[in-house]
Amino acid sequence: MSTLNLIHNTPLIFLDKISAGLSGKIYAKAEHMQPGGSVKDRAAYQIILDAYENGSLKRGQTVVEMTSGNMGAGLALVCRQFGNPFVAVMSEGNSPERLKILQAFGAEVILTKQVDGLPGMVTGADIAFAIAFAKDIAQNRNAFYADQFNNPSCIRAHFNHTGPEILQELPDIDVFMASVGSGGAFLGTSKYLKSINPGIKCIAVEPEKAAILKTGKVDEPKHIIQGTAYGLIPPHWDEKLADDFITVSDQEVMDMKKCLSADQGLYVGYSAGANVLAAKKFLIEQGKPLNIVTVLCDSGYKYGD
Repeated sequence: MSTLNLIHNTPLIFLDKISAGLSGKIYAKAEHMQPGGSVKDRAAYQIILDAYENGSLKRGQTVVEMTSGNMGAGLALVCRQFGNPFVAVMSEGNSPERLKILQAFGAEVILTKQVDGLPGMVTGADIAFAIAFAKDIAQNRNAFYADQFNNPSCIRAHFNHTGPEILQELPDIDVFMASVGSGGAFLGTSKYLKSINPGIKCIAVEPEKAAILKTGKVDEPKHIIQGTAYGLIPPHWDEKLADDFITVSDQEVMDMKKCLSADQGLYVGYSAGANVLAAKKFLIEQGKPLNIVTVLCDSGYKYGD
């Protein structure tokens, strides 16, 4: 077995403490247990496998990607196993812990300035600036640009693995919920689940003031849920896969993140807090005995609190 064999097949955890007193049950995919510490390991592995298969990446060739930290960690880990140098371009607004993790995995990290965000709050403009910087580096170094926002491998990873894993672990799933960043996890998983059972509801989670998928506008691009909701619609977004939207506030997310650690024993990040909070809100709103599955996107060790 190699490190790459550790990717996929994360456990589905019943959140018994969070679900207590509710009409239904909340389950969560423990993606923080991936070797790179996040759900992005799945997409990173698929990107590299597909790039080798279609000939766009060769042994020893440099790989470049813009990242908020999680995709970078996944690519750094995977690329090292394949023998490809990896360069991560990241906005300086992301947590310092993510920078340290990328460096620990052997990545060359280049930080870009924030255009209009704040430390811990990276905006769509910050991301656009970092993407342009990453593309220039890839061109100058004759490197392979992973391009997570536009690369269909990110969706394929979750269609081929995350969706089937969930259905195998919980055949009577009623609802799938996930926050949306580049969109791969939500789109790929939802597409698979609906292809098997069209009755499964798939619900996107967004910050209440940056809910562009729900409202078509962004009132405040700055929020604490790093790696999601950049204030832009993902290029591969398919509105037919989203049955509804749930929005969450920063304070609610912080409270749920603490609750997951203290009560459930799961030290996870803000996007995980957002997902579980949204699931709880939905159960309270519906008042039905539903089985909801969501995602614990990454570890709390990637943040400075």
